Amino acid sequence: MGKQELSIGENCDNLGTVEHEFLHALGFWHEQSRFDRDDYVTIVWNQIKAGKEHNFNIHNDTVSSSFGLPYDYGSVMHYSKTAFSKNSEPTIVTKIPEFLDVIGQRLEFSDSDLLKLNRLYNCTTTSTFLDSCHFEEPNICGMIQGKGGNAKWARVQRVKGGPQTDYTNLGRCQGAGFFMHFSTATGTQGDTAYLESRLFYPKRRSQCLQFYHYNSGGADDQLNIWVREYTTENPKGALRLIQKISGGHQGSWELYHVTLDVSDKFRVVFEGVKGRKPSKGGLSLDDINLSETKCPQYIWHIRNFTSLLATTHAGYKTYSPRYLSPDGYSFQIGLYINGVTDSPNKMAVYFHLTSGPYDDKLQWPCPWRQASMELMDQNPDIQHRMNNIRMITTDPTKTSTDSKGNVKYFWDNPRKVGSLVTDSNGSKYYRGPGYGYKSYITHDRLKSRSFIKGDDVIFLFSLNDVTGLLESEIRDLRLETDDRNAEKEPKRQMCMCPYTSFLLPYLIIVQL
Repeated sequence: MGKQELSIGENCDNLGTVEHEFLHALGFWHEQSRFDRDDYVTIVWNQIKAGKEHNFNIHNDTVSSSFGLPYDYGSVMHYSKTAFSKNSEPTIVTKIPEFLDVIGQRLEFSDSDLLKLNRLYNCTTTSTFLDSCHFEEPNICGMIQGKGGNAKWARVQRVKGGPQTDYTNLGRCQGAGFFMHFSTATGTQGDTAYLESRLFYPKRRSQCLQFYHYNSGGADDQLNIWVREYTTENPKGALRLIQKISGGHQGSWELYHVTLDVSDKFRVVFEGVKGRKPSKGGLSLDDINLSETKCPQYIWHIRNFTSLLATTHAGYKTYSPRYLSPDGYSFQIGLYINGVTDSPNKMAVYFHLTSGPYDDKLQWPCPWRQASMELMDQNPDIQHRMNNIRMITTDPTKTSTDSKGNVKYFWDNPRKVGSLVTDSNGSKYYRGPGYGYKSYITHDRLKSRSFIKGDDVIFLFSLNDVTGLLESEIRDLRLETDDRNAEKEPKRQMCMCPYTSFLLPYLIIVQL
């Protein structure tokens, strides 16, 4: 009872492991400790390291509850197939073979994890989630046709000029697959249509609106994002423009994030405006999510990814575009789609600082900026996603030694410690050494869930100043380094938590 210390240190500092440890503190055993475990997995006792057998004990249903939910192979609380193995052979074998490489995931909570947690603590509301809409039901999630427009949004399954399918199902489900469409193929310049959400009651100041948009209309057709705010001064609601979207990549579903800053009751308003240029289709919306969280700063949409996965050689590195952080640091992500040479079948990812327009005004070596590299699970409902998230923090005291024995600050100005490279458009810039994860995600897990959807993958990136979170002493995270000469990977231990360290009753009062 009371306050507990959690062991979250080096090699245990990724999101899924942190969630795992917090669930222990909140009263959860490991999933393979369930009383009905032997119906679903086989424990290979003679493969377990001597003295570690107690980690595979079972708790009967008089001291632990599964809340009536099925055994969850995808739980963040489940051990991997080789947990505590003495020779890398499986210690846990699933009785349904397809789940052998599913167990042990450390992406995020599974749906079942969250449902059990909510049942345990009688939670019926959420503090950050506001809405998710895929337009599969005729009530279009309580949205309404707003007043003032001379046209309307329509719920459709396909449009002659595109799109031919929605994004939720991509045409895979007969009788399903709807989206909202504002046609600009007919009508006159300046025609408008308003699609307004139901009312929302925010608890926080900032919200992130996420949606997919397909533009098959004229090059100057425009989608405007508004909020209608209800205050004491404007009880009937006042419109405030947030963002205008026009042009961009046409002929495909594109992901957008829009940051809102609303503290009063409000609606989200999507306004379609017809331009003067010819149109064969119009503007379409699908898979809208609204949450009171921060939006990622950048989206890297990699198209035809299945083909790249099949044809890219191990050891070949591709680079994202360059991005600017809110405070002016330029950065880039390096991606080994089929892994580094000595570690194929795993995707590797590395973070690089690059030269940028504000380098002479910035502090070097770059102090305490945290890069978030997030492979998005493209489930249409944000509450059911299990993204693959890894983070890098720039320690200004970190040094490296080059081939000539010169010691340099790793995160110094890329013009000093980087290499001069030529971009695809012919421009030149400096790319600093890379730091990241040789085993970012296995190909087996990459092909699970909706990491690849419509033949594409989506990465979400952010680079934030975390100086305010620092304590007086910070340990080096000791991730692998990747520079122009070599990739170096120290041996990394698997983070395991024997449940003997968490001898908790299944129902526990936790001070939150």
